[in-house]
Amino acid sequence: MKFLVDRCAGRRLAVWLRKQGHDVSESQERGPDPGDRTLLQWAVAEQRILITMDKDFGEFIFAENAPHSGLIRLPDLPVPQRIALLKQLLQKHHSALEDQALVTVRGNRIRITHTDAH
Repeated sequence: MKFLVDRCAGRRLAVWLRKQGHDVSESQERGPDPGDRTLLQWAVAEQRILITMDKDFGEFIFAENAPHSGLIRLPDLPVPQRIALLKQLLQKHHSALEDQALVTVRGNRIRITHTDAH
């Protein structure tokens, strides 16, 4: 799978994904923070699932109907716990991620929403 990892999600998460064989790009490798809208545009242009901890992306997608290539919003947890959550998502919800679903993790709850990604 192809991912764009927002700087707030962490470099260690990106490194872990690469070790699992995924194609990963990190926003921090691209210079200063370009802003959330630009990150979402990059993810769409490159057909990458955006991984973030930021709530703004859901607003862009739901309220403004912004195009996307899938989104994973992880909670603000220590990196090892974020990696464990992502591992679980990749194992149990692989097809939803391939279908460009929006995945939000809150506590022990995982919400998967399918939208018209454009």
